[in-house]
Amino acid sequence: MNRYTTNGEEGEILPNLLGITDEEILHNAEFEGFLMAEILFTEKLTQKTKFSVKYICDIHRTALKELYSFAGRFRSVNISKGGFVFPAGRFIPDSMRIFEEETLSQLPDHYTSRQALIKDIAKVHGELLFIHPFREGNGRTFRILANLMARKQGYPGLNFKRIDFNEYIIAVQQVARKDYSRMERIIAYTF
Repeated sequence: MNRYTTNGEEGEILPNLLGITDEEILHNAEFEGFLMAEILFTEKLTQKTKFSVKYICDIHRTALKELYSFAGRFRSVNISKGGFVFPAGRFIPDSMRIFEEETLSQLPDHYTSRQALIKDIAKVHGELLFIHPFREGNGRTFRILANLMARKQGYPGLNFKRIDFNEYIIAVQQVARKDYSRMERIIAYTF
Protein backbone atom coordinates (compact mmCIF):
# COMPACT_ATOMS: atom_id res chain seq x y z
CA MET A 1 0.00 0.00 0.00
CA ASN A 2 2.99 2.07 -0.81
CA ARG A 3 1.09 4.40 -3.12
CA TYR A 4 -2.51 4.05 -2.02
CA THR A 5 -4.57 4.35 1.09
CA THR A 6 -6.80 1.41 1.94
CA ASN A 7 -7.61 -0.15 5.26
CA GLY A 8 -3.86 -0.74 5.78
CA GLU A 9 -1.15 1.69 6.78
CA GLU A 10 0.15 4.33 4.37
CA GLY A 11 3.56 3.30 3.04
CA GLU A 12 2.99 -0.38 3.74
CA ILE A 13 4.51 -2.79 1.20
CA LEU A 14 1.95 -4.97 -0.57
CA PRO A 15 2.26 -8.66 0.27
CA ASN A 16 3.91 -10.31 -2.71
CA LEU A 17 4.73 -13.77 -3.99
CA LEU A 18 8.48 -13.26 -3.56
CA GLY A 19 8.27 -12.05 0.03
CA ILE A 20 10.00 -8.78 -0.84
CA THR A 21 9.88 -6.31 2.04
CA ASP A 22 12.22 -3.63 0.70
CA GLU A 23 10.35 -0.91 -1.22
CA GLU A 24 13.21 -0.21 -3.64
CA ILE A 25 13.67 -3.89 -4.51
CA LEU A 26 9.92 -4.27 -5.03
CA HIS A 27 9.82 -1.13 -7.19
CA ASN A 28 12.65 -2.51 -9.35
CA ALA A 29 10.90 -5.88 -9.72
CA GLU A 30 7.70 -4.12 -10.79
CA PHE A 31 9.66 -1.94 -13.23
CA GLU A 32 11.23 -5.02 -14.84
CA GLY A 33 7.83 -6.69 -15.13
CA PHE A 34 6.27 -3.69 -16.85
CA LEU A 35 9.28 -3.29 -19.14
CA MET A 36 9.03 -6.93 -20.24
CA ALA A 37 5.25 -6.64 -20.71
CA GLU A 38 5.67 -3.58 -22.93
CA ILE A 39 8.31 -5.34 -25.03
CA LEU A 40 6.20 -8.51 -25.40
CA PHE A 41 2.98 -6.70 -26.29
CA THR A 42 4.79 -4.39 -28.71
CA GLU A 43 6.32 -7.41 -30.47
CA LYS A 44 2.88 -9.03 -30.81
CA LEU A 45 1.14 -5.82 -31.95
CA THR A 46 -0.41 -5.91 -35.43
CA GLN A 47 -2.86 -3.78 -37.39
CA LYS A 48 -5.52 -6.33 -36.41
CA THR A 49 -4.90 -6.07 -32.66
CA LYS A 50 -8.16 -5.37 -30.81
CA PHE A 51 -7.95 -3.56 -27.51
CA SER A 52 -10.35 -5.11 -24.99
CA VAL A 53 -10.75 -5.52 -21.24
CA LYS A 54 -9.16 -8.97 -21.56
CA TYR A 55 -6.21 -7.42 -23.41
CA ILE A 56 -5.76 -4.85 -20.64
CA CYS A 57 -5.94 -7.57 -17.97
CA ASP A 58 -3.37 -9.57 -19.95
CA ILE A 59 -0.94 -6.62 -19.91
CA HIS A 60 -1.38 -6.30 -16.14
CA ARG A 61 -1.03 -10.07 -15.61
CA THR A 62 2.10 -10.28 -17.76
CA ALA A 63 3.73 -7.39 -15.90
CA LEU A 64 2.95 -8.46 -12.34
CA LYS A 65 2.33 -12.23 -12.36
CA GLU A 66 5.70 -12.97 -10.73
CA LEU A 67 4.94 -10.58 -7.87
CA TYR A 68 1.23 -10.55 -7.05
CA SER A 69 -1.50 -13.16 -6.95
CA PHE A 70 -3.99 -10.48 -8.03
CA ALA A 71 -2.14 -9.77 -11.31
CA GLY A 72 -4.63 -9.40 -14.15
CA ARG A 73 -7.65 -9.44 -11.83
CA PHE A 74 -9.91 -6.59 -10.81
CA ARG A 75 -9.48 -5.22 -7.32
CA SER A 76 -12.07 -5.92 -4.65
CA VAL A 77 -10.75 -3.35 -2.16
CA ASN A 78 -11.62 0.33 -2.09
CA ILE A 79 -8.69 2.67 -2.65
CA SER A 80 -7.88 6.38 -2.71
CA LYS A 81 -4.87 8.42 -3.72
CA GLY A 82 -4.06 11.98 -2.75
CA GLY A 83 -7.55 12.43 -1.28
CA PHE A 84 -9.24 11.19 -4.47
CA VAL A 85 -11.49 8.18 -3.88
CA PHE A 86 -11.71 5.77 -6.80
CA PRO A 87 -14.92 3.86 -7.60
CA ALA A 88 -15.69 1.14 -5.05
CA GLY A 89 -14.26 -2.30 -5.79
CA ARG A 90 -17.70 -3.86 -6.08
CA PHE A 91 -18.48 -1.65 -9.11
CA ILE A 92 -15.34 -2.49 -11.09
CA PRO A 93 -16.66 -5.47 -13.13
CA ASP A 94 -19.73 -3.53 -14.31
CA SER A 95 -17.71 -0.36 -14.93
CA MET A 96 -15.22 -2.27 -17.07
CA ARG A 97 -17.99 -4.05 -18.99
CA ILE A 98 -19.63 -0.71 -19.79
CA PHE A 99 -16.24 0.80 -20.68
CA GLU A 100 -15.61 -2.02 -23.14
CA GLU A 101 -19.06 -1.73 -24.72
CA GLU A 102 -19.12 2.06 -24.98
CA THR A 103 -15.47 2.86 -25.62
CA LEU A 104 -13.08 0.02 -26.48
CA SER A 105 -15.41 -1.71 -28.93
CA GLN A 106 -15.87 1.60 -30.78
CA LEU A 107 -12.17 2.18 -31.49
CA PRO A 108 -11.39 2.11 -35.21
CA ASP A 109 -8.65 -0.12 -36.63
CA HIS A 110 -7.20 2.84 -38.50
CA TYR A 111 -7.25 6.58 -37.77
CA THR A 112 -7.38 9.21 -40.50
CA SER A 113 -5.92 11.91 -38.27
CA ARG A 114 -3.48 12.21 -35.40
CA GLN A 115 -6.00 14.37 -33.52
CA ALA A 116 -8.67 11.63 -33.64
CA LEU A 117 -6.15 9.16 -32.23
CA ILE A 118 -5.18 11.60 -29.47
CA LYS A 119 -8.86 12.04 -28.55
CA ASP A 120 -9.37 8.28 -28.28
CA ILE A 121 -6.15 7.67 -26.35
CA ALA A 122 -7.15 10.46 -23.94
CA LYS A 123 -10.62 8.99 -23.43
CA VAL A 124 -9.37 5.42 -22.94
CA HIS A 125 -6.50 6.51 -20.70
CA GLY A 126 -8.64 8.87 -18.64
CA GLU A 127 -11.51 6.43 -18.16
CA LEU A 128 -9.17 3.64 -17.09
CA LEU A 129 -7.34 5.90 -14.65
CA PHE A 130 -10.68 7.01 -13.21
CA ILE A 131 -12.03 3.45 -12.86
CA HIS A 132 -8.68 2.22 -11.47
CA PRO A 133 -9.62 -1.47 -11.85
CA PHE A 134 -6.46 -3.01 -10.37
CA ARG A 135 -5.04 -3.07 -6.87
CA GLU A 136 -1.62 -1.88 -8.09
CA GLY A 137 -0.04 -0.94 -11.42
CA ASN A 138 -2.95 0.93 -13.00
CA GLY A 139 -1.08 3.91 -14.41
CA ARG A 140 1.79 1.80 -15.72
CA THR A 141 -0.62 -0.65 -17.39
CA PHE A 142 -2.56 2.17 -19.03
CA ARG A 143 0.59 3.95 -20.21
CA ILE A 144 1.60 0.73 -21.96
CA LEU A 145 -1.86 0.57 -23.54
CA ALA A 146 -1.59 4.20 -24.70
CA ASN A 147 1.80 3.43 -26.24
CA LEU A 148 0.35 0.39 -28.00
CA MET A 149 -2.56 2.43 -29.34
CA ALA A 150 -0.07 4.95 -30.78
CA ARG A 151 2.30 2.29 -32.14
CA LYS A 152 -0.54 0.46 -33.87
CA GLN A 153 -1.04 3.62 -35.93
CA GLY A 154 2.68 3.95 -36.75
CA TYR A 155 3.58 6.52 -34.10
CA PRO A 156 6.31 6.05 -31.48
CA GLY A 157 5.38 5.55 -27.85
CA LEU A 158 4.31 8.57 -25.83
CA ASN A 159 6.69 10.49 -23.56
CA PHE A 160 4.86 10.37 -20.24
CA LYS A 161 7.90 11.79 -18.42
CA ARG A 162 6.82 15.20 -19.70
CA ILE A 163 3.56 15.13 -17.70
CA ASP A 164 2.98 17.41 -14.73
CA PHE A 165 1.59 15.02 -12.11
CA ASN A 166 -0.80 17.55 -10.53
CA GLU A 167 -2.23 18.42 -13.95
CA TYR A 168 -2.61 14.69 -14.64
CA ILE A 169 -4.64 14.21 -11.43
CA ILE A 170 -6.92 17.15 -12.28
CA ALA A 171 -7.46 15.67 -15.76
CA VAL A 172 -8.49 12.31 -14.23
CA GLN A 173 -10.91 14.08 -11.91
CA GLN A 174 -12.48 15.86 -14.90
CA VAL A 175 -13.01 12.50 -16.58
CA ALA A 176 -15.57 11.79 -13.83
CA ARG A 177 -17.69 14.48 -15.54
CA LYS A 178 -16.94 13.03 -19.01
CA ASP A 179 -14.72 16.04 -19.71
CA TYR A 180 -11.67 14.75 -21.61
CA SER A 181 -10.32 18.14 -22.76
CA ARG A 182 -7.50 18.37 -20.21
CA MET A 183 -6.50 14.74 -20.76
CA GLU A 184 -6.47 15.39 -24.53
CA ARG A 185 -4.04 18.28 -24.01
CA ILE A 186 -1.83 16.07 -21.84
CA ILE A 187 -1.80 13.23 -24.38
CA ALA A 188 -1.10 15.67 -27.24
CA TYR A 189 1.83 17.03 -25.22
CA THR A 190 3.28 13.52 -24.80
CA PHE A 191 3.21 12.78 -28.57
